[in-house]
Parts: sequence; structure tokens; C-alpha cells
Amino acid sequence: MPSPTCYLLLHPSRTCHRLLPPSPRLPARCARLRVSCDVPRQGGDGPKRGVIPAGPGKGKKKVVFFDAAPPVAQQGDGEDGKGNAPEAKKDGAALRALRRATKRTLSVLSNLPLAITEMFAIAGLMALGTVVDQGEPPSHYFEQFPEDNPVFGFITWRWILTPGFDHMFSSPVFLGLLALLAASLMACTFTTQLPMVKVAKRWSFMSSGGSIRKQDFAESLPRASIQDLGVILMGAGYEVFTKGPSLYAFKGLAGRYAPIGVHVAMIFVMAGATLSATGSFKGSVDVPQGLNFVIGDIMKPKGIFSVAPDVFNTEVHVNRFYMEYYDSGEVSQFYSDLSLFDLDGKEVMRRTIKVNDPLRYGGITIYQTDWGFSALQVKKNGEGPFNLAMAPLQLNGNKKLYGTFLPLEDSDSSGVKGISMLARDLQSIVLYDQDGKFVGVRRPSSKLPIEINGNEILIEDAIGSTGLDLKTDPGIPIVYAGFGALMLTTCISYLSHAQLWALQDGTTVVVGGKSNRAKIEFSDEMNRLLNKVPELVSVGEKTIDNKSSTA
Repeated sequence: MPSPTCYLLLHPSRTCHRLLPPSPRLPARCARLRVSCDVPRQGGDGPKRGVIPAGPGKGKKKVVFFDAAPPVAQQGDGEDGKGNAPEAKKDGAALRALRRATKRTLSVLSNLPLAITEMFAIAGLMALGTVVDQGEPPSHYFEQFPEDNPVFGFITWRWILTPGFDHMFSSPVFLGLLALLAASLMACTFTTQLPMVKVAKRWSFMSSGGSIRKQDFAESLPRASIQDLGVILMGAGYEVFTKGPSLYAFKGLAGRYAPIGVHVAMIFVMAGATLSATGSFKGSVDVPQGLNFVIGDIMKPKGIFSVAPDVFNTEVHVNRFYMEYYDSGEVSQFYSDLSLFDLDGKEVMRRTIKVNDPLRYGGITIYQTDWGFSALQVKKNGEGPFNLAMAPLQLNGNKKLYGTFLPLEDSDSSGVKGISMLARDLQSIVLYDQDGKFVGVRRPSSKLPIEINGNEILIEDAIGSTGLDLKTDPGIPIVYAGFGALMLTTCISYLSHAQLWALQDGTTVVVGGKSNRAKIEFSDEMNRLLNKVPELVSVGEKTIDNKSSTA
């Protein structure tokens, strides 16, 4: 009895039939299997059973029956019933679990309420950073937010120093929220915006008039040509595609790309802000006129990514410091004439700076932020000049007051007495005698002496000191680029993306379309364009344009 297993090497057009005996290995519905071949069998002198010629002219094609079934493949070591290794099965399950987790995470991050909450939280921290003094020593916060008298009944210095709100814009809480918002923007881009762009770029033709009539705008042109409609749409700035009787047109695809650009621009802004908070240097110094300092000596890193550039070896010399005044005597502007020298002592730059007009060199910005009174040059009885250091005196408010003291020799006095000198600015000095009585006022530029307690006093010069802030901020170009791109892409996002479908149904053109913005304007535009489509006129058996027949 031949085996139920056989290989058929026949032309596919040949049908084969043969009855196979029942087998316990086959299900009941397959107990009788018919296999045969529609070719004439030869008589007793023909070939042996098991080999049947396939017919004249096709001797190379035959049916071969095997007396025994081929051996069943044995399960390999470590394989399951389907021949899969457990390790591969585990890897597949782990990969599926990873994909599900990734999809779930992207779904959570791209949630719009979450992104709005993150932006409000960041805005709240920024507002808090403007209220709470930044960069002050801990003692300042101990005094401002004492534990025995909390602000609002519960805010103490621990609420400020523990989360790092004394350096708000580099605190882990603030930077963590920026990173979370950036992740939400990227997730929204990949899960929502990019698929929308792919769909918008796809040429989608509609072959059903009912589908076209379901669009936001739908109209039928009873005697029109789809080719004429395409020409009209191309003249209006549409990209037009036709396929048989169908037409698809769109314009304003840039409006679909704009939200992606907005997200990328916001990520650039946050990346630049993060780099500024973690990779910058900052320092401040008060330098008297005529002295100098090395930039690297006063610069302090602000984050873990701060890398000192070679320009930190530059030396800054204050050539001159001077001030301008209003008619009322108040200070209107102050200036610093600065020179920069390299390691070889060569002057590489000289510039006069003022408030809101800084000096920039090698990635370092030097700002004019403050001024002070350093010393007073005084001659006594023709001797000198003596440099008397001016000390700041404590006053209520923002007014400045500086004072100095010139001792006088008096053997009859048990204590030290002398002449007191006070100044609010560099243009006038008020003098008092050793008894504290007002004597007079002198300007340093007047060169007029004054006699006090038998001594001739001459004010030679008032030496001011300039207050400078220095910083490096590698994130500023990124932030500026991000804000520029944000403004541009925001404007582009207001462009409407319009889509139009049309179908030629006999002499009727069914037109439908939609727009994601400015829907009323889109309907008005469509009505105006469709009115321009020429009407077809029948002449005998031919159909021509109305314009052509008129001509």
C-alpha cells in the first residue's frame, strides 16, 4: 500500500486524483483523500505502479509516489512544540513589552492637559524667581524668611534653600520641568504632528461622488470639465493632480509643517536656557580708576557644564572712569574706558562702555552696572597730594554717601581730631572742621583751596571706581535662534491648509473640499473659483467650451 505522502511534479493546469486509505494520523474529515491524475494509464506492460507518465510530449513531468513517508523532523534540544527556542520567545516577549511601554509613555507625554500644566508650572517658578532675591548668601534668606515669623504663615528659608530656589533658573526643579516639557513636545510631534503631515502630503483621490459631497464645502458643476477646473485651481496657487476622472488639489502645506517648527523652536529656547544655567560663568568687580584685573580671577562657574575659555587670561585695565549729571545734580550716566591685554601684554581692544552698551570679546560680555567713590586726592598746606580712601556710609534708601577723614596734629588734644569730608558723587565735596562745623563745598576741578583750622586744604581730584559685571553665556545664540524661529513658525501656522476633491460624472463635476482654518474665507474662495469654470456647450455630437463656441 503506498504512503499517503506524495510530491506532485506536474504542470499546474493538470488535475490529480488518488484515493488514499484512512489513517489514524489524519482527522475524520480527511479520512479519505482522493489524489489522481487526468492522464491515460498504460496497460499491463506499462510502467510499474508508483510512476505514472504525464502524457505524450511531457515525459519529463511525472507523479512520484513514495513507499514510505519522509522522516518527521525531531524537536531540537531547547525548542518548544513550534520549533522556537525559549530564548527567542523570551526576546520577542520582551520586545513586545518594550514597544507597549514606549507607546504608553508617548501617549502620556503627548497629553495636551499635561503639557499645559507643565507650562503653567514653569511660568509660576519664573514668577517666583523674580520675587525671591537670587544669588544671595544664605544669611540673607535667614533674615528675609525667618522660622519664627514665616511669610504667609508657612514659608521659611527652608522652602527657598532646600529646593534651590535661591538659584531658581538652575535649580533641579526648574530644569526638570523644562526637560519634561521638551519630552512632551517631542512626543506630540512624533505621535500627532508628523502623522498629520504624512496624511496631508498623500495624494488621495475620491472615486465616489457621495464621499465628496460629505466635505465641509461641496458643489456640483452641471456642465463642466475637470480639466478646466484644474487649470483654474492651478492659477489660484493649488497643487493639482488628476487620475482618470478624479482630481485632487491642495495648497498651504506649510501650515501643516508649522506646528512642528513651533515645537522645535520651543525646544531650542529651553535647550539654550538650560545651557545658560549649567554652562556659564559670572563675576562682578569694583575697580578704581587706573587699576586692572584678570578676567579669570573673578569669574565663577554656574553649572556642571561650565568650561573656562582661553580668553580668561585676558587682563582688563581701567583707563578712566567718569560720570555725567542732570541739571539737578543727579547722576545721568557713567562711563568706563577699558583696555584689554593678552598674555604678551599687547592691547587687543580698547573701548568705552556705559550702561546698556557693554563690551564683548571672545564670548565674554562686560557690563557697566554700578559706580563708587574710591579715593580723594588732597593737598594740605602745599604738601601731598594724599590719597584718602572714601568709605561708603549707610543711608536709608538708594542714595549713596561717601566719607573720609584727614587727621590734624594737635598736641593739646587728648583725642584724634581732623577734617571730615563727605560726598554724594564725584562733582562736589562737603568739608567740616575738627569741631564738626560746616566749612564749605569744593569741586575737584575748581582747584580752589579752603582754609580749615589754620590749614590750607586743596581738593586735587576725586577718583571713582567702576562697577563691572562679567559673564559668559553660551546659550544666548541658541535662545535667540529659538525665539526667531518661534515667531516665524507661529506666523506660518496661521496659513490655511486647503484640500479639494473633484470627480467627473458625465458632464457634471462634483467638487468638495475642506480647510483646517479660515473656513468662511475658504468657501468664498471656492465659490469665486468655481464661477470661473467655463460651461460646456453641446454642438451636434461634440461638446465644447462655451468660450470656444462664442469665439
